[in-house]
Amino acid sequence: MVDEKITTVGPVRVHTISTNKYKTNTLVWKMKAPLAKETVTLRALLPYVLQSGTADYPSVKALRTYLDELYGATLNVDLTKKGEDHIMTIRIDVANERFLPEQTPLLEKALQLLADLLFRPALEGGRFVEDIVAREKQALSQRIQAVYDDKMRYANMRLVQEMCKGEPYALSPNGELEDIDAITAERLYRYYEQSLAEDELDLYVIGDVDEEAVLAAVKRRFSLPDRPQPSRAPLASAKARGEINEVIERQDVKQGKLNIGYRTNVTYEDDDYYALQLFNGIFGGFSHSKLFINVREKASLAYYAASRLESHKGLLLVMSGIEPANYEKARRIIDEQMQAMKNGDFTDEEMEQTKAVIRNQLLETLDTPRGLVEVLYHNVVSTRKRPLNEWLAGTDGVTREDVVRVAEKVALDTVYFLTGMEGATENGKAGV
Repeated sequence: MVDEKITTVGPVRVHTISTNKYKTNTLVWKMKAPLAKETVTLRALLPYVLQSGTADYPSVKALRTYLDELYGATLNVDLTKKGEDHIMTIRIDVANERFLPEQTPLLEKALQLLADLLFRPALEGGRFVEDIVAREKQALSQRIQAVYDDKMRYANMRLVQEMCKGEPYALSPNGELEDIDAITAERLYRYYEQSLAEDELDLYVIGDVDEEAVLAAVKRRFSLPDRPQPSRAPLASAKARGEINEVIERQDVKQGKLNIGYRTNVTYEDDDYYALQLFNGIFGGFSHSKLFINVREKASLAYYAASRLESHKGLLLVMSGIEPANYEKARRIIDEQMQAMKNGDFTDEEMEQTKAVIRNQLLETLDTPRGLVEVLYHNVVSTRKRPLNEWLAGTDGVTREDVVRVAEKVALDTVYFLTGMEGATENGKAGV
């Protein structure tokens, strides 16, 4: 389905996917390190500082002007967490030069620009530029604050914090608001050097490209001291706590947010992974799922009701927006849908419809370079390698018994409810 060639150049894994499917060529650079309280905010800031200037283009304006000269190339960065890894991404999309009237070596120039962003950033006095760091610190504060202002995202964050207290996964990939002020240009530069020396480094090059030419260019421009690749322990899904953790938080909100967390006890590593995907699709992952139909449509209890998986951590997270007065009813109906899954109370038609949606979703994801990289990168985060053709065959092969077996492993862990101020205790919180 996809011909991914992986070659190691020093400490960098180079993934070349040669295809004429796209009119652009895409470079995706990923840096992975364990989530840790000491580094999470530094790491959340670093890619935004790196994309703000290079030695040759030392300002955002100069850099954007140069991107325009490369026939409107685009540059983006982001941060995610997969399991208990914190991942920085830098992505450059550039036109395929074969479609241009002039044979400008755009891929070469894009690789050079990516190398400059990483290895020749804008500096002053041997550290990052103070003005750039100050501006990006302010922008990071605003990104973190935006989560507090968006109550749907806030409730998702708070559920994970309560559910994974004491585990690295509780940390937000955007860092901690209270740690931003203490970051200096010098400290961030030291962390940048540490990241290049210690992170797992992956470069994806996707498009109408020649593998040998790509590798030659990478060897010229991405020269880093070799080092042993860190060994990867298998992913472990933390066990449920035994007793249910129930949290009510009160704020000045009109719509309640009922979010529920389960431990699946299945991760991307496991043979049951495809069955888990199918379980989630029937339970709450899609618009035909039990949560959507029974909580939102039939009972009219929720403005939205859905579930999603964290495949590398082994979590199932349910999200719903409800009237505060409907808390008990909504919980009961959500519990009933979970019990139905454990009882095998779903039809063959639901199985087939969910398989079809998963298949279509995967194929749509693979239709974009960005989506393709995200699917392939699972094989870097995990010790289990899943070829893309295995995804489709694995999904098709899931049986009703497989789904029930996975459902029986799913254990309720935490119930989080964000509601209005009525009946609040003195400290603004109360137990259920």
